[in-house]
Amino acid sequence: MSVNDPSLSNQDLRPTTPAQRTWTMYNYIALWFSMSMEITTYQLASSLIAKGMDWKQAVGTVLLGNLIVLVPMLLNAHAGAKYGIPFPVFIRAPFGVRGANLPAILRAIVACGWFGIQSWIGGTAIHSMLAVIWPSVAEAPGVLWGCFLGFWLLNMIVVWRGVESIRHLQAFGAPFMFVMAAALLIWVRVKAGSFGAMLSTPSQFHSTREFLAVFFPSLTAMVGYWATLALNIPDFTRYSKSQSAQSWGQAFGLPVAMTLYTFVGISVTSASTVLFGHPIWNPILLIGAFHQPVVAFVALIAILIATLNVNIGANVVSPSNDFSNLYPRLISFRTGGLITGFLGLAMRPWKLLATPDAYIFGWLVGYSGLLGPIAGIMVCDYFLIRKTELNVNSLYHREGIYYYTKGINPRAIVALVLGVTIALVGLAVKPLHFLYDYAWFVGFFTAGIVYVALMRIAAPVNADSIDRVVAES
Repeated sequence: MSVNDPSLSNQDLRPTTPAQRTWTMYNYIALWFSMSMEITTYQLASSLIAKGMDWKQAVGTVLLGNLIVLVPMLLNAHAGAKYGIPFPVFIRAPFGVRGANLPAILRAIVACGWFGIQSWIGGTAIHSMLAVIWPSVAEAPGVLWGCFLGFWLLNMIVVWRGVESIRHLQAFGAPFMFVMAAALLIWVRVKAGSFGAMLSTPSQFHSTREFLAVFFPSLTAMVGYWATLALNIPDFTRYSKSQSAQSWGQAFGLPVAMTLYTFVGISVTSASTVLFGHPIWNPILLIGAFHQPVVAFVALIAILIATLNVNIGANVVSPSNDFSNLYPRLISFRTGGLITGFLGLAMRPWKLLATPDAYIFGWLVGYSGLLGPIAGIMVCDYFLIRKTELNVNSLYHREGIYYYTKGINPRAIVALVLGVTIALVGLAVKPLHFLYDYAWFVGFFTAGIVYVALMRIAAPVNADSIDRVVAES
């Protein structure tokens, strides 16, 4: 059976060829350094200081969250490297060739929100630096929105150039951002007087109970931060030269990059408390507070490169493939990227970044309840049900074993709905709000357990028999 069903395949969705597998371990380390060293990571860390943690509590929370999310990240990455397939094709195995559109679109919508957030950050960075370098221009009506749309357009140009331009962008951006992060840390250290002063802000919690009330939802938010990439990491690992290249590159790159840049964010935010009497969690506002044009210009370049890196890598590749999966004959990777860009504008990113509470406890924790169940189903299906064996041709054909019932696996849909419902029920039922605080974890384990149980009931013998039974149901 050849991979040629035009309703389920196009050039961007087909398995990668050996010639396309050019990514080495360095590329995956660079991927994570370039995606981690950006403004929302900085705000992730600094917001924990703003919520009352000291630097050790904040670093520990971020590190633990990233070690946790690294597990499903590496598990889902395996199929991409082994079979060369992207996320929206991989998800067809548990959900069916048509049912896969539901989790793919849920993932894509979250990515659109992130795309809008990153574009807004890039635009406000340009505007804030203009306020220091050229105040009369920055004060003109509509300039902020012009900066926002200008940076958004720059993202669209990179998207139009294709996925290979992303690899080149990140190969350059990773070492540059490492140098810039170190420079920012040293510069603020000089301003604050010493590292001791920078890290002197004590914990604001007076009891373990007070700390845990913030720690657990914050940990969920840390996991939720990369919950998107934990799903669509096959979009990147399909280009890996080997399984070890992507696994070792990610195992080193993600926790190390996040911890290093978290420390920068926490140190600089702590220093802002020493310098200005209150924590400034937004680095753009902090840099502008010093009113130094040269520093502002250099910081502008660093922020724009960092934001462009993460926006293209984390927030365009997956939704572009996801939208392409809806109608492969008409929607290419480029077209999917344009759809992502316009939906990102429609989601009003300035509202999502209004406060630390809106960012962490609203946005990050909230969407983790949507993505955790999908991750649970993916991991359980691939490792517990399929034993890492997939029929790639059937993933691209309606008559294959993944067609299930009219292209949809009802067991996966039931597991997804139950997982999301239980994870988010705390928003509506106050006595169950603790479930929302653990939204990603609750959704992951609920959906995974329900899915395996339903699939085992369908065919309790082995993965091959499950494929036959559910395909006939």
